[in-house]
Amino acid sequence: MISKDIRSYFPILNQEVNGNPLVYLDSAATSQKPVQVIEALKKYYEFDNSNVHRGVHTLGNRATESYEGAREKVRNFISAKSTHEIIFMRGTTTAINTVAQSYGVANVQEGDEIVITYMEHHSNIIPWQQLAKEKGAILKYVDLEEDGTLSLEKVRATITERTKIVSIMYVSNVLGTMNPIKEITQIAHENGAIMVVDGAQAAPHLRIDVQDLDCDFFAFSGHKMCGPTGIGVLYGKKELLEQMEPVEFGGEMIDFVGLYESTWKELPWKFEGGTPIIAGAVGLAAAIDFLEEIGLDEIEQHEHKLAAYAMDRMSTINGLTIYGPQDPGKRAGIVTFNLDDVHPHDVATVLDMSGIAVRAGHHCAQPLMKWLQVTATARASFYLYNSEEDIDRLVTGLSAAKEYFNDVF
Repeated sequence: MISKDIRSYFPILNQEVNGNPLVYLDSAATSQKPVQVIEALKKYYEFDNSNVHRGVHTLGNRATESYEGAREKVRNFISAKSTHEIIFMRGTTTAINTVAQSYGVANVQEGDEIVITYMEHHSNIIPWQQLAKEKGAILKYVDLEEDGTLSLEKVRATITERTKIVSIMYVSNVLGTMNPIKEITQIAHENGAIMVVDGAQAAPHLRIDVQDLDCDFFAFSGHKMCGPTGIGVLYGKKELLEQMEPVEFGGEMIDFVGLYESTWKELPWKFEGGTPIIAGAVGLAAAIDFLEEIGLDEIEQHEHKLAAYAMDRMSTINGLTIYGPQDPGKRAGIVTFNLDDVHPHDVATVLDMSGIAVRAGHHCAQPLMKWLQVTATARASFYLYNSEEDIDRLVTGLSAAKEYFNDVF
């Protein structure tokens, strides 16, 4: 059980917004940072700041040890076989684009299929749209069930022997749906396709074992899991990464440069051109230490409990629609909703006046909004620092918003 005292580790939460104590319910967009991560970044810049790999002086060695030590922490965090399979990138978007531009360009031919779903984030749609256009491939979508879940029968019906890439999010950033990635990966492999997993909403909240999932690529971002912005990870099976060409060229990633030809470093450095994201990796390592001390299983249980409580409380508000699985056991700590006849931006604005931060808009998922037959929604997302009291504040705020707009209009 996660103690309410966990909130004290997050300095930003100890403030008032518009005269009310802050309730932060927007962790699916970005999480807040514990003092342990803030101090790790401060210490790095105050004592160890240097470029990595190239220097022989003490600061350079310390920075390199911290950077490569972070890689080992990530390897252990997602249960990868080797640090050679862990590539630091700016985030999930860059990681998925790298797979599309490197593996995809080399392996997808005209008439081949790429399979995704209607629930994907734009960062797991547009790279495949562009690849399909470039190669003359066919982009296919697995349709959703009425409750926003995936049926393995529809997955099997969509993936064929022509499918080369399947790319699906582990957890929906809108519906909160937790997808059966291990089973989908098996179906992809049975048809000769590779499996790419958008893990942006999973890595902060669930225990990840890429070897057990058997996925070929797994991408996630540090800023959603208590780490800094600007740092993310691409995991790839070593045998696939070794076949792939880099997509960024310059310093750090080279072995030898001649006048007309160059060769690349071994994994993982051939994909990390230029000065790497050193401080970001240091902060991500501190975030992993923090999360593992609490326990990913504890975090997952806490969020399931909050989602169940939120859905129970919010269902008492007349005219409020909750999207996604109605069984809290099938969803992560995300509750997306609309109030009848009130635009989500107006709902979010009224809540903000009470110090409650939620997200409103299409959540970088416009095809899903079309599937839901709405233009936008409001979203409350929970993390380890949230409590049932935060949800009580949300419900009170939503009731006030409903009453206000009923009176006005």
